[in-house]
Amino acid sequence: MISLQFSQCRGLSDALIEYRESSWVTHVDSILPQGDADGGQLLGARLEGGVAIRPPGYVSFSLILRVDLPCAEAVAAAYYAGLRGELGKPYDKAAILGFALDRDWRDPSEWICSQLSTAKLEACGYFAFPLSAPANRITPADEPLLVSSRVRLEAPHPP
Repeated sequence: MISLQFSQCRGLSDALIEYRESSWVTHVDSILPQGDADGGQLLGARLEGGVAIRPPGYVSFSLILRVDLPCAEAVAAAYYAGLRGELGKPYDKAAILGFALDRDWRDPSEWICSQLSTAKLEACGYFAFPLSAPANRITPADEPLLVSSRVRLEAPHPP
């Protein structure tokens, strides 16, 4: 299983995303599996520190929505291995400043949170076909998993 944590944060970039996307979702992290050495911690891309592993309470999240994606063990293993391969990469500041800058969201040189999770889900074969999202744009609100019939959603709740 692959687990994601969609959240609402209160930073400046989060406010811009919330305004631009008309959505409470401003960030997404991947929850590392419990059997992993870093189990329960969050792996994602943030302005502060780029792609990194962080403890669950590293930010005071306003709302949290956890999404579990049922899948074969091999798909989950490939997803988490792909994420770990991105550790240390920088945050994609250009993408957060304006989604019209024509930067391909699949470019692995730097990431924002939703680009990272979506690209790795696509790479591990979770989606049966490549996504048709615009080349310059994937945001937490665009995340295809929020509307996918393959997810089990838990109600948003304070941390």
